[in-house]
This record gives sequence, C-alpha cells and structure tokens, in this order.
Amino acid sequence: MALAVNRAKERLQKGELAIGIGTRLVRNVDIVKVMKAAGYDWLFIDCEHGSMSVETACEISVAAQDSGIAPIVRVPAGELTLATRCLDGGALGIVVPHVDTEAQAREIADRLRYPPRGHRSVGGGQAQLDYAPMPLGELTAAIDGNTLVVVMIETPEAVANADAIAAVPGIDILLIGANDLSMELGIPGDTKHPKIQAAADAVVAACRKHGKWPGMGGAYTEELLKIYTAKGMKFMLAGNDLPMLVAAARDHQKKVRSFQ
Repeated sequence: MALAVNRAKERLQKGELAIGIGTRLVRNVDIVKVMKAAGYDWLFIDCEHGSMSVETACEISVAAQDSGIAPIVRVPAGELTLATRCLDGGALGIVVPHVDTEAQAREIADRLRYPPRGHRSVGGGQAQLDYAPMPLGELTAAIDGNTLVVVMIETPEAVANADAIAAVPGIDILLIGANDLSMELGIPGDTKHPKIQAAADAVVAACRKHGKWPGMGGAYTEELLKIYTAKGMKFMLAGNDLPMLVAAARDHQKKVRSFQ
C-alpha cells in the first residue's frame, strides 16, 4: 500500500515549478493521459466555471492518481461541502475562489483539514491509499499531509489581506486569479498591468514570509509566464484545455489553407 503521489506538492517542496493545466471542456478520463504525456504536474479540474459533475471530477481524480498527475479541483466559492466530497472521492487538492479575508481562509482550513488541524469529517477508506484498511489516525494524517489547500486572491481586498491569509495554518497556496482581479481593478484582461504585477509581488512576499507557495492563474502567454515566474510564482496554472485546443486548431487550419 502506497500513498498516491501528489506531483504538484512534490515539485513545490523541491523548490521547482508545479505546472498545471485547466480542464473544463474535456470531461472524461482521457484528459489525464493527454496532459500527463504533455508533461504537466497537475490538473485544474474546474467545477466553478465548468459543467462537470462531482462524480466526473472524482472519476478523473482517481484516474489521475494512478497516472502520476495531481488532480486538484476548483469548487465554486464557499461550497466547502462539495470540496470535502471531492477530497473523499480522490482529489489531492482543492482550490477555493474569491477568498478575501483571513476569516474566510480560517474557515476553509478548518473545514478541509482533519483533526487536530481542523474539523473535516472522516469518510472511511480513500483512493489515495487504494482503499486499504488502516488505523484511522494514520489514514487521516497521511491524507491530510498529502493534500494541497489553495485559496484564490481575486480582489483588491484579498491582495491587501494577503499577509494575514498566508499566515493561516492549513493554507498551502495563495493563487492569484489575474482575470477576475483585473476586472475588479478596472483593467479588464490586462494581466500585465503594473497593478497586477504589484499584487503578484505582495502575494509572493506574504507567502515567503509565512512559508507558503505563491501561484498565478490567468496569465498564459509566454511573456506573462516569464514575468510571473521571475517574480517567484511557483504554482503555475499555465493554460486551459479549451483555448489551447482552439488556438492549435486555428493555427493548423491556417497552415492547411495557405497551401491552396
């Protein structure tokens, strides 16, 4: 019996980039093998903006465990019951969007961490340990230590509170949602803007101070990825399946049409 490897956490603990890919369009286990073959470390399984069911998210999560790519599920804001169901069903991490305050972060940590760190309910044997029977204390300690709890920073209020949020025990990663943050700042889609870069600097500083990992989403061009990795971002959402598929298909179509 071996604990499923959380490849994203393994990378982070080595000081390396943990590179993720969003999956919203493709809602079956094939996406696991595709993105593993492409070299990604984690899947951003999107239950906030996608139509994916909890059942599908858990099926993809279990398949991802055996393939060696970490399944990390984003739930809608505040839906922590859904988050624990996804963890019970095989997710190795949870992303909670729109976290603005220390109090919200504390509630998330409390609900998603097992005692003594929190008050997550125990659901019995889990896929992370191949459903093997084992002493309850050992089971919960192993799974809890393997789980990444990620909160999204998407408003000016959240940026201002980044230090306090990063200080919360049980929170592992502060992930900037650059698109929503740009909307809140009145600069829609300008994820290179100095205001976004200043927010990134604040989050990186808070994470370094409190021993957490900073992350970036919504900045997907080569230029932007270089900017934010240079600033110290480690947990990188590097793109999403839908725009990648559309871009590749358009490029190929243009090449073929140019042959006439």
